Amino acid sequence: MAPHTICSSGFPSVVHLALQISRSLEGHSCIPTLILIRACAVTVGRDAISNRAKWRVESIPVYTLKQDTTAYDGFNVYGNEDGSDIKYTTMEWWKAAALMLAETVSLGVLSLPSAFASLGMVAGIILIISLGFIATITGYAIGSFKLRYPYVHNMADAGEILAGPVGREVLGAAQVIFMVFLCASHVLTGTIAFDTMTNGASCSVVWAVVSAVICLIMTLPRTLNGISYLSVASFVSILGAIMITMIGVGIIGRQGSISATSHLTFSKGFLAVTDIIFAYAGHVAFFTFISEMKEPRDFPKTLYALQICDTTIYLIVGIVVYAYTGTTAVSPALGNTGATLRKIAFGIAMPTIMVAGVINGHVCAKLIYVRIFRREGKPSPHMTSHTLLGWGTWIVTCVLIWVFAFIIAEVIPFFNDLLGVISSLFASWFTYGISGIFWLHLHPRSERWTTPWMKTQTIFWWGIVLMGAFIMVAGLYSSIVSIIDGYKNGLFPTPFSCINRAML
Repeated sequence: MAPHTICSSGFPSVVHLALQISRSLEGHSCIPTLILIRACAVTVGRDAISNRAKWRVESIPVYTLKQDTTAYDGFNVYGNEDGSDIKYTTMEWWKAAALMLAETVSLGVLSLPSAFASLGMVAGIILIISLGFIATITGYAIGSFKLRYPYVHNMADAGEILAGPVGREVLGAAQVIFMVFLCASHVLTGTIAFDTMTNGASCSVVWAVVSAVICLIMTLPRTLNGISYLSVASFVSILGAIMITMIGVGIIGRQGSISATSHLTFSKGFLAVTDIIFAYAGHVAFFTFISEMKEPRDFPKTLYALQICDTTIYLIVGIVVYAYTGTTAVSPALGNTGATLRKIAFGIAMPTIMVAGVINGHVCAKLIYVRIFRREGKPSPHMTSHTLLGWGTWIVTCVLIWVFAFIIAEVIPFFNDLLGVISSLFASWFTYGISGIFWLHLHPRSERWTTPWMKTQTIFWWGIVLMGAFIMVAGLYSSIVSIIDGYKNGLFPTPFSCINRAML
């Protein structure tokens, strides 16, 4: 009998039964039957995928179709959206690129001139290009993992595939903590911006509250498509701000000496490296972005657009601002101009400071929200409907995220060292190390050493895993040393202090 005849019923249960039978026949002589059964499984699986989602994943091996009902609804983590009040999978690839660019560039670019001042021109350029290139490769690995397992919505889901329930809890908690810290960095930057624009007219704690509340309000739309338009304003905002900064430092003229290389202690040098690593720390949100794209297979276009734009911007800003400010470069970079232009630059940068924080807060809230309302792979109707419970849970989740972000921003009130802690603990893995683990998971041991090309890839990806581990240990050590030195020298304000944090 032909496979299409057997498979004509198209029920998901047939797939489950077929896979069970096929595995029981492995090692026996029933080869034609085995082939027939697996063909049936693939046929039904693909039909189910086509009917239940807007994308096809022909490359998914039949063994990745888990023997439960989640294997089919899971291809759209939000379930069947036909007739639903809230539709999530609506983003075009360019909107996703704009969101990723807004999330990644906003704060990342602001610390680069001071990183150049610590590392020197040559090391700064090499690190931006090399880390950007590696971040492109690791981002592609994340996209490949998502296409292989379409029901993955966040790092917690990926962790469950890698290491079961323990992996889910560890990576889920790490992503939430990382994104709350990112939100905190935006609250802190917003506080610095308000203090700078107003000459410290009010208690800085007040400006931190204002920043958190603004971000909270803009986080409330339930879909990424709903906030994607803000990302365009964010990108225009950061471009305008850095243009004013570069013009401003050009008008002032050279303020300090520049050098091709630098001689630093390990801790100070590596802390500057973590600033560059932070500039590529958007990977943590990639699974969620892909999950809300109309066509997830377009993700490579989104990734390339992001990496080309952000690496180009980082190089231009780092080189130009450092060339004029030299060793006097400060962070955030907008503070390198004269008093008037500094206020203007921070004013223009306010949209990107807020919107980028909103994107991080939204992705963090979405992880928690999906975790609450997706049980055993089945999305709850509250996710796609305007219900009191659905909206109430979403709003409370968003409020809690920004409350914790506010507290962290006030407890750790030092910009560069905060970025160092974040980069070391989390970006080291989410941007680099975890992608190596994804690749190794997608390529079984039996495949890794079969050809010279596979051997080269295997060595490379093991190197990426080790790179993530090294960045975490070295970066955390450097950040802790810097924080201790800062407190010893009285460089940091006390927590919840009203001290003026303006860049004067």
